[in-house]
Amino acid sequence: MNILITGIAGFIGSHLGEELLAQSDVNVIGIDQGVANEPHKFRNIENLLQHKRFQFYDLDLLSDDFLPLLNDIQVIYHLAGIPGVRSSWGDEFETYLLHNGLVTQKLLEACRRLPIDKFIYISTSSVYGEKTGKVSEDMMPIPLSPYGITKLTGEQLCRVYHHYFDVPVVVLRYFTVYGPRQRPDMAFHRFIKQLLLDEPLIVYGDGKQTRDFTYVKDCVKATASVATADHVIGETINIGGKERASVLDVITLLEQLLHKKAKITFVEKAKGEPVQTWANISKAEKLLNYEPTVSLKEGLKHEIEDLEKQYKREEGNS
Repeated sequence: MNILITGIAGFIGSHLGEELLAQSDVNVIGIDQGVANEPHKFRNIENLLQHKRFQFYDLDLLSDDFLPLLNDIQVIYHLAGIPGVRSSWGDEFETYLLHNGLVTQKLLEACRRLPIDKFIYISTSSVYGEKTGKVSEDMMPIPLSPYGITKLTGEQLCRVYHHYFDVPVVVLRYFTVYGPRQRPDMAFHRFIKQLLLDEPLIVYGDGKQTRDFTYVKDCVKATASVATADHVIGETINIGGKERASVLDVITLLEQLLHKKAKITFVEKAKGEPVQTWANISKAEKLLNYEPTVSLKEGLKHEIEDLEKQYKREEGNS
C-alpha cells in the first residue's frame, strides 16, 4: 500500500509515519516544508529519513506542484495545517485560512480525479466549541476560535467533495494529543520545560479547565487503522484518550514525576478555548477497534524523558 502523509514532520505526523512503516507492506511519502530551517522538525523525521520505504519532499502545498506525488497513492492522510487557538486571532487568521482551508480544497480537487481509496482529514475537538458532558460526532459544531472555524471549513470541504465527486473522505477529530515531540508552544511541553528550568508555569485561566488527553501512540494507532478499516468512508470519528484531567491535575502529576514544586503564574483565560473537552469514542471503538491504553501519568513520563534527551542534545550542540 502506498500512503501519502502531509505534515509528516509535525508532532503527530512523524509518529504516524513510523506507525505505518511498521507494516511491511506499506510505503510512505511524506510532505512538509521548512524542515531544514526548523531543528525540531528535522529531529521528528530523522529516523524516518533512514527508512528504505520512506520518501520525503519539502514542499509548500499552497504554491508548489504536488500532483506528481499522488500517482499510485491509495491513501492520503492530510495533517498539514496551522495549529493553535490563541494565535489564530487578528492578522494571523489569513494564514490559518490559507493553510487549513485552501490547501485542503486543493488536495480534494486533485483527489476527485484520482482512484484513491481514502482521503483522511485530521480535524480537532476545537470544532465542537463549548459542550457539556461527553461529545458525540452528531452534535452540532460551534467553534469558539478562528482556528476551529478553519478546521471546520476543511471538514465541510471534505463533505461536499464526497457528496458531489465521491472523494472517499474520512474525518478524524483529535482531542488534545500529547507525548514525545510535542510542539514547544503546547501546554505540557511548556510546563515540563519551565519546571526543569525552575521557572514559573504560565497557566491561562484558573487551571480548573479539563481536557480529554490523548497519548500520541494511542492516537496514531487509531489513525493508522483507518487505512484498512471497513465502513468508514463518509464518517466523522472522535479520537479521544484514556482519561480526563484538569490543568492543575496535570501540574500535580508533573511535580510528582520531576520531584519539584511548581511556581504557578495565572494569567487571563485564553479566548476561544472551552472549559472542558470529553470525547465519546464509541464510534472509534466500533469502527476502528480503538482502545486507548496509556494512562496520563505514564504518557507524561514518556514526554519528560523525550524532552530531557532533547535538551541534553541541544546543550551538547551549543
